[in-house]
Amino acid sequence: MIHSLKLENFKCFEEQSLQFKSLTLLSGLNSTGKSSVLQSLLLLRQSYQQDLLPETGLALNGDLVCLGTAKDALFEDAEEDSIGFTMTWSNRLEGTWCFNYNEDADVLDLTSPEVTSEIYKSNLFSDNFHYLQAERIGPRAYLEMSDFQVRIHKQIGTRGEYTAHFLALYKSDSIPNSVLSHPSEESSKLGFQVQAWMGEVSPGTQITINNNPQLDLINLQYSSDLSNQRRATNVGFGISYVLPIIVAVLSSKPGTLILIENPEAHLHPKGQSQIGQLLALAASCGVQIVVETHSDHVLNGIRLAINNAKIKPEDVQLHYFQRIDEDGQLITEVLSPKIDKNGRINQWPAGFFDQTQKDLIQLM
Repeated sequence: MIHSLKLENFKCFEEQSLQFKSLTLLSGLNSTGKSSVLQSLLLLRQSYQQDLLPETGLALNGDLVCLGTAKDALFEDAEEDSIGFTMTWSNRLEGTWCFNYNEDADVLDLTSPEVTSEIYKSNLFSDNFHYLQAERIGPRAYLEMSDFQVRIHKQIGTRGEYTAHFLALYKSDSIPNSVLSHPSEESSKLGFQVQAWMGEVSPGTQITINNNPQLDLINLQYSSDLSNQRRATNVGFGISYVLPIIVAVLSSKPGTLILIENPEAHLHPKGQSQIGQLLALAASCGVQIVVETHSDHVLNGIRLAINNAKIKPEDVQLHYFQRIDEDGQLITEVLSPKIDKNGRINQWPAGFFDQTQKDLIQLM
């Protein structure tokens, strides 16, 4: 499990250290550095996948993230022409990567000594990993299939584009973590559990998968109880956006790392809260989850999970990103409030979610 991350001269950060727990929530105003934290992790994975690490350098552009050139990645007022990442893991592994700045380059040369090969066996660099970006696949008449991504690497795609194919192949497998079993569903099979948890977003939702392997296309249809099946294009965006999250979480075994941007997109507040609780449950049984969110409902779902003893408060880390004026210059400041066993937060920064939500637990 990732324990800490230090960024040096990367985007809006001159030097910033962050702690990670089983469930880490990144929140705050727009353009304050939340996405940059995720991007630092993705850049390392991307560079490893492009065979630039462990020996050569950092790939600023690829399937996971596209930053442009070095000048887009370097802290604006950097005093040194280098970008650095340092990570520690709970098993005491530590790795430092320093990259030389070359303004117009999209690959930065590695200047630090190679890290131990054990680091590249961690979930950040292995198939025990999922990343779901904010811009996920919306309703589509047909979706892609990929034997390489789904059969070999068990990936659902950064936009969730292979979710239907993944479900078609693994819907009869039991979910790895029985703790995540929905209380209303007796079967532990992935397909039934996905439908049960989808019911928290859209009650009674049934999913039918139709695939055409000759064309490498697959089709999802939805129905509600006894209603006729409907194409995904005739169903709201929320279902298409949340389905990859539910599939990724339920199918992940302990030791998996999941990065999620805006899990609340297109969801009703109740659904957002349920997703928060599902993420907390997954984090309680060995899956490490890092979430970027603007939703107080996702946060409150996590708080409820803590209040109901579904996850320990010490396994949840909050980071709030804000801009402050320091000597006439706007810089990013990261505050890290603590949550107690009742789900109460000890420090509420200005603008930290909705004021009306602060006493949610007391109202239960």
